[in-house]
Amino acid sequence: MAGIYIHIPFCKSRCKYCDFFSTTLLDKQEQYIDALLTEWQDRQHEIAEPIETIYIGGGTPSVLGDEAMRRLGNEARRRLGNEARRRLGEEVMKRGVEVTMEANPGDITQEKAKAWRAMGINRLSIGVQSFDDTLLQLIGRRHTAAEAKQAITIAQAAGFDNISIDLMYALPSQTLQQWQNDVAQALQMGVQHISTYGLIYEEGTRITQLLQEGEIEMVDEEREMQMYDYLVEQLTANGFIHYEVSNFALPGRKSKHNSSYWNGTPYIGLGAGAHSYNGTQRQWNISHIDRYIEQALSHNLQPEIEILSEEQKHMEQVMLGLRTNHGVNQTLVNMSAAQPYIQKGLLTLSNGHVIATTQGFHILNRIIEDIL
Repeated sequence: MAGIYIHIPFCKSRCKYCDFFSTTLLDKQEQYIDALLTEWQDRQHEIAEPIETIYIGGGTPSVLGDEAMRRLGNEARRRLGNEARRRLGEEVMKRGVEVTMEANPGDITQEKAKAWRAMGINRLSIGVQSFDDTLLQLIGRRHTAAEAKQAITIAQAAGFDNISIDLMYALPSQTLQQWQNDVAQALQMGVQHISTYGLIYEEGTRITQLLQEGEIEMVDEEREMQMYDYLVEQLTANGFIHYEVSNFALPGRKSKHNSSYWNGTPYIGLGAGAHSYNGTQRQWNISHIDRYIEQALSHNLQPEIEILSEEQKHMEQVMLGLRTNHGVNQTLVNMSAAQPYIQKGLLTLSNGHVIATTQGFHILNRIIEDIL
């Protein structure tokens, strides 16, 4: 068991690009926490000890009120065992348990940051997205660049020494210079981990609607590749390890929780819309807050279940493995089909593992399709 993912779906406002399950019904918090803790209790038999990671994602977990956060922290203490009799933060660090929470820059105050540390959270993932106010406004973020920088500084002052920030590129009409400025400012902030995402125009999102209406302009493929190549060059030159397509970490600071997704380690997902994986099947809760609350509180969760075939597991192992700097064992792929990509420098072969290069990441889906 790698760990537990806890989905907190609440947001003060919805970003224009987001297609994750979320809600702005903040008055549902207490009922939702009741339901989530009930699910946690009912599924305790599925959780193998010891827990290695807890990841509180969303949504925007940092919008939770003090009481809701306190109850969630108390449950984490109880579930982690002996730590209930001590200060959780100290024990978590001793055991190496990674407890991550996603936070919006505008929610981070000195008081909250200290409280999060005290409840055992030792890693923050801060949704910066950009240090450019024009771009932040364009994609519907509710913080400013100045607030993002201040939030990181506050978290560092509160004792967080494992901070990840999210950055987005290929935003509408974004220039290469704007992206270079974002990367430079990210490096200046002294964070330990950077996750980066090229904007995807998901069906049903506001930003896709604006694109279809001609209100915004999509960045072309060539500029997007230039942005990615610049990112890789700059971060690796500054000591970051490019350990997954979209993720960069200083030595010893890669995300343990997210790494479990890429290496196929089982995990439990709690909350509305949360996914779980036990090695043979995936299941996910209903993405509807009222129905989730009703089902969980009545001890009658009705998740959808997908039993994976051996072929599906093989495909996922290759698809996820090639996203990482470890790659996949060469026995899992068609080496005859892989050879042309190796010759072109899009794949490498090292110690019996096939690994994608930075240039290979540009067409990774095509490569995977060919070599499976």
